[in-house]
Amino acid sequence: MFPLEVFLAYTSACFLLVISPGPDNILAIARGLSQGRIAACVSGSASGIGILFHVFTATAGLTLLIQTSAVAFYIVKLIGASYLIWLGVKVLRNRDLITIERVDKKPLKSIFATGFLSAALNPKPGLFVLAFIPQFVNPDLGSVSIQMVVYGFWFALMTAVGFSVMGIFSYQLKHLIEGRPKVLAGLNLSAGFTFVSAGLAVAFMKQR
Repeated sequence: MFPLEVFLAYTSACFLLVISPGPDNILAIARGLSQGRIAACVSGSASGIGILFHVFTATAGLTLLIQTSAVAFYIVKLIGASYLIWLGVKVLRNRDLITIERVDKKPLKSIFATGFLSAALNPKPGLFVLAFIPQFVNPDLGSVSIQMVVYGFWFALMTAVGFSVMGIFSYQLKHLIEGRPKVLAGLNLSAGFTFVSAGLAVAFMKQR
């Protein structure tokens, strides 16, 4: 059902997507710097589950509804854009998302919820899943739904592992930015603007 050459090409494409800068891997990196390896893994796993949410909705046809119904599309777009922009403004105001100072640790369930909602409420991954995964699906090789779920699960797993590794690696580099407040301020500003930019990109995204 899954030819090796096709699966390897799909894996390579997913890898490039995982390492591309975005709000979700920035969250994992920030958690790694401020709260350690476990928090980074929780955030990364939450993003992966958020991707899996889009995979199941795409397979069930809900993403297709968003793609074809103007009302559904704009409702989802408004929610996703608002959440990302809210996160970005919060980071720009407080500038404490990325920190190496001792702070009150956030509950892991709160870290998980933020990571999951950041991925799940953003309609771009859903539309991407609907447009990307079918390129590798071959109806002649068996159930289209099963192929969609398997490919989607692999993408979600790569996302979870990749983001977690980024967060863990950022924790290892913690000592390099100690005593450099300007670097930390710059990282927080970059993170905040990334969230706001992602939110604006969603807000101005056109239905296809």
